[in-house]
Amino acid sequence: MKIVLIQLVLIVVVVITAVRLLRDRGARTQAVRRLGLLLFAAFAVWSILFPTIWNHIARLVGVGRGTDMVLYALVVAFLSFTLTTYVRFRELETRYTKLARRLALDEAGPPQLAQAGPPQQESPHAGS
Repeated sequence: MKIVLIQLVLIVVVVITAVRLLRDRGARTQAVRRLGLLLFAAFAVWSILFPTIWNHIARLVGVGRGTDMVLYALVVAFLSFTLTTYVRFRELETRYTKLARRLALDEAGPPQLAQAGPPQQESPHAGS
């Protein structure tokens, strides 16, 4: 099995993307995602204006056609989106669980104090 340059690049990008998205959280990761989105949008506009750019990139990395290169790029973009969404939903579920627990404890109120002695029973004949 001969590994082509594009296969190696795609595997490295997928692994790095998965590790970064699952490991890092916070403002820096969000900024990197936004920059990535801006770069993706800029490259999309560039490729619309100059569609042969994909053929040139494909030849550079060892892919036969530009359409295959677009497919590979979309697979990486979809993987990034899927992992980002998974991490975000997992964090939201954790937050909702903590919130639900806090609300349950707050609504339950303070625990009732036990009375000093055993409860007194009324005599069935006391009222007659």
